[in-house]
Parts: sequence; C-alpha cells; structure tokens
Amino acid sequence: MAKSSSSTAAIPLNPLTFIRKYDELWQRLLFLMGALVVYRLGSHIPVPGINPISLAELFERNEGTILSMFNMFSGGALERMSIMALGIMPYISASIIVQMMSAVVPSLEALKKEGESGRRQLNKYTRQGTLALAFVQALFMCTGLLSQGITLSTGLTFYIPAVTSLVAGAMFLMWLGEQITERGVGNGISMLIFASIVASVPSMFAQSVEMVKNDSQDLIMLLIFAILGVAVTAAIVYIERAQRRIPVNYAQKQQQGRKIYADQQSHLPLKINMAGVIPAIFASALLMFPASLGQWVGNSTDPSAWQQFMQTVSLLLSPGQPLYLMLFGGMIIFFCYFYTALVFSPREVAENLKRSGAYIPGIRPGLQTQRYLDHVLNRLTFIGAIYMTVICLMPMLIQSSYGIPFHLGGTSLLIMVVVVMDFISQLQAHLMTHQYHDQTLIQPANAINR
Repeated sequence: MAKSSSSTAAIPLNPLTFIRKYDELWQRLLFLMGALVVYRLGSHIPVPGINPISLAELFERNEGTILSMFNMFSGGALERMSIMALGIMPYISASIIVQMMSAVVPSLEALKKEGESGRRQLNKYTRQGTLALAFVQALFMCTGLLSQGITLSTGLTFYIPAVTSLVAGAMFLMWLGEQITERGVGNGISMLIFASIVASVPSMFAQSVEMVKNDSQDLIMLLIFAILGVAVTAAIVYIERAQRRIPVNYAQKQQQGRKIYADQQSHLPLKINMAGVIPAIFASALLMFPASLGQWVGNSTDPSAWQQFMQTVSLLLSPGQPLYLMLFGGMIIFFCYFYTALVFSPREVAENLKRSGAYIPGIRPGLQTQRYLDHVLNRLTFIGAIYMTVICLMPMLIQSSYGIPFHLGGTSLLIMVVVVMDFISQLQAHLMTHQYHDQTLIQPANAINR
C-alpha cells in the first residue's frame, strides 16, 4: 500500500507541471503557442495602399455575405486587409487539386507509392500550386479593391506592393503550418484555421449582445441557437469517437513446451467518419473561391457585363442560398468518399491480413475479404457523409431563416471540435511515448539494484 501511495503522490496534480517533465513535448507546445501568436500578430499588418475608412464601409455594406464568412476563416485579416488576408485557402485549394490528380494521373499515383521521396515531390507540387493560386487570388482581390475606390494609389504603384504582400502572406502561412505539423503538436493547417475561427468568436458574441440590447434580435432565439450549438458539439464528439470493430483472428497457434495456445483474436477499427474534417474544409474552400472573386470583382459603381455576371455568381453562392446549400452538401458527400478512398484501401488491408496469417471469421482471405471491407466501408462512409452534411447545413439553414447575425455554424463547430480532439489525442500519444520510454529505462535499473 505504501508503494502504491508513493507512486500516486509522484504524479503532479497540475497537468502543466506533468508535461514540463518532458522537455521535448514542452518545447513542441511552446513552439505551437509561439507560431499562433506570430500568426495573430501578422494578421494585423496592413497591405500597403489601402484606405482603412473605405474598407470599413465596404464590409458594413456587405454584412452577412460571403465576405463575412471568408473573413471568419481568415481570423479578421480580410476585414483589416492585412498581408494574411488570403488566409490558408490557397494552400488548401492546391492540396485538393494535387490529391485529386494523384488519383487520376498515373505518374502522380506512382509518386504516392514511393514513400518519403514521393511525398516530398507531391509537397513540392502543392507549394507551386499554392504560389500560383495565391497570385491569381491576390490579383483579383486587388482589381476589386481598385474598382471600388478603396486604394490610395492606382496602377503598378498599387499592384506591385499589394500583390507581393498578399502572396508573401499566403506562402508564409503555408510554411508556418508545415512547421507546426513538424515541430509542434497537431496538424498545422487545422490549427491555423482553428485559431482564425476562435479569434472571431469574441466579436460575434459582442455583436449578438449589442443586437439584443437594441431589440433587433430576439434573446430567446439566440439562446435556442446556443443550445443547438451544444447539442451539435455533443453529436460531433459522439460520432467522431464511434467505430465499427471488425473481428480478426490469427490462424497461427502458439506453442510453448507442451502447451498449445488458441488462436489470437483482435479487431480492425473502422471509424464512421474516416475523412475527419477535411471534406468540410475542402468544400468551403472551393465554394468561397468563386464567390469571393465575384464579390470583389463584381462590386462596382458602373459594372460591365462581366462584372454583372460575377455579381450574380456571388449572390447565388452566398451562405444560405439554395444553390450554395446544394453544392455545399454535394461537395461534402463527394469529398467524404474521395478522401476515405485515399486514406483506406480495402485491397491493401486484405493483402496485409492474408500475409500475416489473419482472417475475418466467416470470410475467406484475399478477394472475399476485400469485398467485405469495401462493403462495410461504403456503408460507414454513407453514414459519415450524411452526418457531416446535416451538421454543416442545419445551423446554416437556421441562421438564414431567423436572421442570426454571425456565421459560426456547423462547419466552424465541426472544425473546432475535431481539431481539439485531434490535438488532445496527439498530446496523449506523446505523453504515452515518453512514459513508455521512462519505464524501459527504469526497469533495467531496478533489475540491477536487485
């Protein structure tokens, strides 16, 4: 009993004190916090040649449009027109293009199978695509700002510093996200999006309180929406932790001396939502790209035929519009199936089980196992796609129907909850690794002392 109490007392009650025992993990957490601070500071550095008063008037006129949603994903950088106004969306769009092409183009598909060298080459293509997309988006954004009279200068004196600043900010965010993934905790791109959404929450809350004070918004409706947000969060946690465990038996019997042990039993866990938060991010990025271009280019005092067309596109793709909802839901379902096919291959899993002497009870190894896994995976992916579509669209429908003044909908909640869960799981994995390493060092020392 004394030994048990001493070991319990050795564990500190403060989690930070416990984490600080492991220097490598503590350094990763410090790097993550420092990177997020740099990101938030950079979102306040303005692009040269922008009139802040005219810019504020533009966002007041376009309150509730796609610009508000894009501004939330950029953490307010778009409203301030900072050098990070493009956000991480160019990198996400480039990742979508490279991943989709890698499933179609044989040469890119071969790179995926080359291991680390192939992954580096695909990352190189993604960076090049990010640079090209950032340049195009920055050019269209600057053209829209110039056409609306928001700039302090015109011509190349405005285009060169403004486009250069926006492209540099997008590339810096891409580099920062990769550094967080490598030297921090969690996925870097997801952490940057999470920080952007969290940074927009205080202003949304203050806006809601102000509208309630001015009697322009019903307090009961806001409370109902808040309760709905809690329910959606609970549903996300429940579904993200849900698994379908397929039993797996190993045919080899172990023999030690005269004793023969029975077959080993294990299970193959398949998550309901194997694609994670990627489909929602991909769908949002693809829809915000044409809508934001239409918003910037289409708004003009004397619009041409092309600008009128872009205005129509921007209106049709505004959050809450029927076309936006249909395209958003369809893209989520498509990317759920597409990304699940990228991360899980029933054929490879069936071959690995066969090589290791494992089998699913009642299913023949090889082709029959592959078909069975494919059948189970399709049903799970269908449930996961419907769940994600409902989570993302339901709050958006309520917002547009009852005039909720902010865009903290299902997509934002999904991203925040999934990112936090992934961060906690990675943090626990690091702690378990360090604890196992400590135990392997302590056990030999105890044996020597005996």
